[in-house]
Amino acid sequence: MYRFLLTPRWWGINVFVLLAIPFCLFMGSWQLSRFEARVDDHRSAKEQAETARTESARPLADLLPVDKATSGRRTTATGQYGKQLLVPDRRLDGRDGYYVLTLLRTDGGKALPVVRGWLPGDAAAGRAPAPPAGRVTVTGVLQASETPGDNGVSARGGLPAGQVAAISAASLVNVVPYDLYDAWVTLDTADPGMTAVPATAAAGTGLDLKAFQNLGYTGEWFVFAGFVVFMWFRLLRREVEFARDAALGILPEEPAAAAGPAPADGSATAPAGPGGADQEDASTPVR
Repeated sequence: MYRFLLTPRWWGINVFVLLAIPFCLFMGSWQLSRFEARVDDHRSAKEQAETARTESARPLADLLPVDKATSGRRTTATGQYGKQLLVPDRRLDGRDGYYVLTLLRTDGGKALPVVRGWLPGDAAAGRAPAPPAGRVTVTGVLQASETPGDNGVSARGGLPAGQVAAISAASLVNVVPYDLYDAWVTLDTADPGMTAVPATAAAGTGLDLKAFQNLGYTGEWFVFAGFVVFMWFRLLRREVEFARDAALGILPEEPAAAAGPAPADGSATAPAGPGGADQEDASTPVR
């Protein structure tokens, strides 16, 4: 009954199934591990943010380069404020506004982007308070460079002079004349007239759309594995039924055999009546 499983066709089917099922299970498990890693990163980021509120600020050099472990830590830097820029399309407490970003020329020679505060409304250079003059020491939360699309960062271009869409060395390198740290700081206490900007979680550590995409892909791969098993059993059942019918001699009759051979002269043959093939048609006149 099951000898067909040894045919080359079924050897190919079985090998495909034996390879496809482990592959689907592996991919599903991998996507699940990605989701669990994002959940762990989200939990660690929350715990780190709570710790950062109470820990002492550390020198900037001790926290570079910025990664998931150092993003959100409190830091301190000393230098002199220089060029000032505006970062539009930033929401705070449900209101539209913009950041006031000022470059701090540190003692190391590089410039550190410092968000001194947030203002409501459309970005306007005349409304932004001027930075303090002279040498200053700033204390705030260290942040990793932004990427357009992360944490609601705008990706639009064509901004007026004096404005940037994202706070990153790649975005600022063309508008400032000095070397930059690949990080930025938001002050613990905003300068007068502005609202302090809360720190944001590092990219890739939140339960965002990408995290739930990983969870959705997990389900898809497990469904694929189940579909492969279902199709194998369905093909097996059809093959067994066909073999059983063949053993009993119950095979589908060919249409040509059921109709009978056609006449040699190509003429149509009328079906025999109830009286047999010799019975004449009732419409034929009797002589």
